[in-house]
Amino acid sequence: MNAAVMRKVVNGLIAHPNELDRKRIERGLSSRKRYRYVSPNVKPVRSGYLIESPCCSGNIDKDGGLIEVALIHHDARSATWKLFRKDHARGLWEFYSMYQRLTAAIDELNTDPERVFWQ
Repeated sequence: MNAAVMRKVVNGLIAHPNELDRKRIERGLSSRKRYRYVSPNVKPVRSGYLIESPCCSGNIDKDGGLIEVALIHHDARSATWKLFRKDHARGLWEFYSMYQRLTAAIDELNTDPERVFWQ
């Protein structure tokens, strides 16, 4: 006998942040090009992840305190990842780029060709 099974779909589950992607970002940052001698922190925030790191250059914090490096936000509607950089002078987040895959956002953050993240 074949019987159909009804499954109830749970609406409203929040996919991000989650521990799996937080760890993927953390591991991915180990291959960055700049400031490899500091250990960045990846914190879960609403719909994404905040990357912080001790400031080694003295450009942002002369005392070497913890600074915000990047914000990776997952847009559930468009199923894309948005990467933001911190404008430390104004204290604002600026949109940098959008990616279909989280790994592409991490790769951009790691190479930082314009030196806008790892300052």
